[in-house]
Amino acid sequence: MDITTAGLDLAKNIFQVHGINAAGDVIALRRLRRSQLREFFSDLKPCLIGMEACGTAHFWARELVALGHEVKIMPPSYVKAYVRRGKNDAVDAEAICEAVTRPNMRFVPIKSEDQQAALMLHKTRELLVRQQNMLINALRSHMAELGMIAPQGRGKIKDIIAVIEDAEDESIPALAKVALRPLVAQLRATEENTSVLSDEIMIWHRNNEDSRRLATIPGIGFLTASAIVATVPDPSFFRSAREFAAWLGLVPRQNSSGGKTRLGRISKQGNRYIRRLLVTGATAMLRYVRTKTTPGADWVNSLLERRPPRLVTVAMANKSARIAWALLMKRETYRVPDVMTS
Repeated sequence: MDITTAGLDLAKNIFQVHGINAAGDVIALRRLRRSQLREFFSDLKPCLIGMEACGTAHFWARELVALGHEVKIMPPSYVKAYVRRGKNDAVDAEAICEAVTRPNMRFVPIKSEDQQAALMLHKTRELLVRQQNMLINALRSHMAELGMIAPQGRGKIKDIIAVIEDAEDESIPALAKVALRPLVAQLRATEENTSVLSDEIMIWHRNNEDSRRLATIPGIGFLTASAIVATVPDPSFFRSAREFAAWLGLVPRQNSSGGKTRLGRISKQGNRYIRRLLVTGATAMLRYVRTKTTPGADWVNSLLERRPPRLVTVAMANKSARIAWALLMKRETYRVPDVMTS
């Protein structure tokens, strides 16, 4: 078949293919099982294949690129506009085939196995951190029921744990200790595994030139740098630094019409994990900018006079994201600007 463009609707076992020729005529409507997919596309001449971003999209993209095809991955929300009516695999594949040919369509860079593995470290670590917070909150709330309140702070939980593990302490019932000791054991195991994953991320960061380059930016550490590099394999997919910041959800949401520009709240679209890391780094920087003379301190302090601190941290995170994109594009390290005093 002389297929020039194909839309591939991915699934676990059953895949739908919608293929057209150079004239736009539909010449292939196929349902393929997982074992038939490689054989089907290996028999085709090199063509353009579109698919929606999902858990297996990057794997199949690498497989089809190895067969000589050009593969483009699109966000599902952008493909939805091309669905005519109804919802089934054939309609989705047709919409994907239509969307991939649009000149203004935005695509998702294809990640390598190494980048996906690095992101797995981040996602697993993030899950373990959430579990740590759940366990700590559980210990605090259960002990509060017995009249023991721990001060705020992660380190203060040690006082509660000491009481739970002390067999001679009779300030709480023995049955309560039996119930809470598994939570303490799970908390320690989670902390140990989190530390192991952090060490692995640090090793990956030190072996990656782009990640080390981003870590030179104030407010960006090895976690943020490695997450950006693993998530954005090709910064040229973004036309500008502002587009990269907008992709992370660090810009105001627009509701403009009739020539009037109306900016609303921060959009919070895009990658939540990287956005949170950038905002957290900016929040840490804000503590020192207020009292010390640092590069750009006057800009931050002027914003603080007009805007609330949380909005200022988002602006700082936006600026860090733009700098990160510029360094990735130019392959340079961060250069400290001249110190500006207010």
